[in-house]
Amino acid sequence: MIKKLMAVAILGAMAGATQAQSTSVEQLQQALAQAQKAAADAQKAAAQAQDALTQIQQTSVAAKEAAPQNAKSASTISQPPGEGLIYKNSSDSVRLYGLIDLTGVHKNNADKAGNTVNDMPVAWFSGNRWGIEGEHALKDTDGLKAIFKLESEYELPTGNMDSPGVLFNRDAWLGVESKSLGKLTFGRQNTLAREFSKIYGDPYGTAGVTLEEGGYSNNNNFKQLIFYSGSATGTRYDKGVVWKKEFGNIVAGVGYQFGGVPGDFSQGSTKSLGLAYNGGAANISGFYNTANVAGLTNRSYSIGGNYQIGLVRLNAGYIHYTADQPTVIGQRKDNAYTVSAKFTPGNKFDYELGYQTMNADHAAVNGGGFVLNAYANASNATMSATGKRKTLYGSMFYHFDKRTELYLALDRLTTDGTYLASQANGFRSQNEYAMGMRFKF
Repeated sequence: MIKKLMAVAILGAMAGATQAQSTSVEQLQQALAQAQKAAADAQKAAAQAQDALTQIQQTSVAAKEAAPQNAKSASTISQPPGEGLIYKNSSDSVRLYGLIDLTGVHKNNADKAGNTVNDMPVAWFSGNRWGIEGEHALKDTDGLKAIFKLESEYELPTGNMDSPGVLFNRDAWLGVESKSLGKLTFGRQNTLAREFSKIYGDPYGTAGVTLEEGGYSNNNNFKQLIFYSGSATGTRYDKGVVWKKEFGNIVAGVGYQFGGVPGDFSQGSTKSLGLAYNGGAANISGFYNTANVAGLTNRSYSIGGNYQIGLVRLNAGYIHYTADQPTVIGQRKDNAYTVSAKFTPGNKFDYELGYQTMNADHAAVNGGGFVLNAYANASNATMSATGKRKTLYGSMFYHFDKRTELYLALDRLTTDGTYLASQANGFRSQNEYAMGMRFKF
């Protein structure tokens, strides 16, 4: 009986197992069908996503191809450190820039009584300025572009215009430029001689002559050599035409100033030639310059350069100047020399040291007995002076960054013979000490 019961139980279990196995197979088949359907749905979704991505890529390519046309009505404005506020599009660029120089000075013999003064004068190193310059690419040319520059100088201590009634007294010119043509500009601008003597006139400018304007200023005692680079209207041309071009390491230039006197093309005009070699460690430059000032011929020529020795740049130059003057005082002849050095140790500091001498022979003097600057109007002079004007100077700069810096500077001016400098108010010497801050934008 027990064996029969066991047999029945075994047969029942086997039947149940067979039924369960059949059920499990059906469930697995259903699950597999669902997985296949899900995979098909996923494949369809992936195909749709690929189509969408392809459409996006095609739209992006179309946008890039259309960008140059759209750029004509769009602009990009940025402000790199020390490079001004810039507007750009596919063919135009306009830059708003400026420089602010604040100087405090202590000097002796500041008046005819020999008094000492502490003052905030016109900036020592750089004329305070703001300007706008730009360029426009000309179509169907070999890279020719129209260029312009408008630059105004003001006095920081008072806010006055540097030249009353003259808004753009530093620059007001229009021109064209390309690699093959060079740079050709028309209007008020630096004299060519000033540009070609800047690499040795003092230690503060560029080491090589460039197509960009630079030069050096004349606000303190040791920055007076610039007048030998003058014209009929000072150290800038009015109604000037300047051409400069680079031929590899060679830079050549020609300058001309219209006199604007009816019937007399020479009066008030200036003619200049410049030639420079930019050799990297060694650079050399020179100019020849002649101007008709109030009917009197003024001429100067100069040669100089600089050489980099490790962390030190050495500068030296020579200038010869002659000027026709009223017969009663005869012709003026000057020989000037300058040597200077700039030490840049690679940290936030740099240091400058220099010496210059201006040796004048029969130089016209004004009513106060002070020697007139080179290229000044001497037509009414009745007396002259002979002697030397010597200046020793030094400075130290601390650069926070490319835009902001502090400086300390000093100079000592001395004269001999009958040479009297207007800055020293009739005295034979003057000491100046200055401290200041410059900011560029």
